[in-house]
Amino acid sequence: MPDKDSDSLSGTLVSKIDAGDPLYLHPSDSANLTIVNIKLKGTDNYNVWANAMNLALQVKNKLGFIDGSCVRSTTDEVLGKQWDRCNSIVLTWILNSVSEELYLGHVYSKLASVVWKELKETYDKVDGSVVFNLYQKINSFSQNGMHVSDYYHKLNCMWKQLDQILSLPTCTCDASKQFNYFNHLIKLMQFLMGLDSVYQSVRTSLLTREVLPSVKEAFSVVSREESHRNSNNFSDKISNNLVGFVVKTSQSFELKRKNVRPPNPNLKCSHCNKTGHTVERCYELVGYPFWMKSKTSGNKGGRVSNNVVVDTSETASSSTMNGLTSEQIAQLLSLLNDKSC
Repeated sequence: MPDKDSDSLSGTLVSKIDAGDPLYLHPSDSANLTIVNIKLKGTDNYNVWANAMNLALQVKNKLGFIDGSCVRSTTDEVLGKQWDRCNSIVLTWILNSVSEELYLGHVYSKLASVVWKELKETYDKVDGSVVFNLYQKINSFSQNGMHVSDYYHKLNCMWKQLDQILSLPTCTCDASKQFNYFNHLIKLMQFLMGLDSVYQSVRTSLLTREVLPSVKEAFSVVSREESHRNSNNFSDKISNNLVGFVVKTSQSFELKRKNVRPPNPNLKCSHCNKTGHTVERCYELVGYPFWMKSKTSGNKGGRVSNNVVVDTSETASSSTMNGLTSEQIAQLLSLLNDKSC
């Protein structure tokens, strides 16, 4: 029978493992956890996957299980079993982040460090075709209507991936500085080459500077130009909408002016002998409405025909709307542009 005192002692020792110890397991450190969002497929994305896994395992304080620095205890069985548990957890994290084909090839492995080493030896290779494909993708990549920030972000990701594959020097000697300057110059040219044609003037301005800007400075300038263009487009849209509103309003007045109901020729008044109404509705007998001009008032401001009076003030309003000259419209658009700046 198992020793109850031994089990109790084991639980006590494991619970006392410090959070900074690689053998410590947080309650969230389960076997079905996926610690990176990218899956290893092969040589093409090994460097990206390996960097992501290194970062995640460093956060979990489990790098020792893949680089061999954390070894299993041979004197303390309790800590030895805890090491086995941590090793299995790290191994499942690795298997959870590889493609199905790679998973089947390593699912029977026992040590996380062995699997990590095999993956590195198999896929951590600077293949010329990989460099060629990535470099070709960078040189052929263009903005193609994207926002400048999205275009720069995607291009920058490919640059970093290429730098990681080529392992560029990081020393501070003069030759290294010159090489880094040349590398940054190539990136600047690639960024400017892929911009849409609407930024031709900005591109020319940047290239004709006495001292060429960095890629970040060029991105900042082009981004400000994009914001300025968007602001002008918004102002133009408002102006066009206002002009359209004026035109529609003018047209509606014109239609209203012309849409006067004609008199009914089948009706005839026995009082004034005019057609279009009966004696019961003759304005000369029942009186003119307050909104109509009286026939006896000299017909000022209106005209009467067959008991129908049309107010010429409405026609005047329509004429006013139709009377906007090109100069007045230009002044209206100028005021709108001044407010948008």
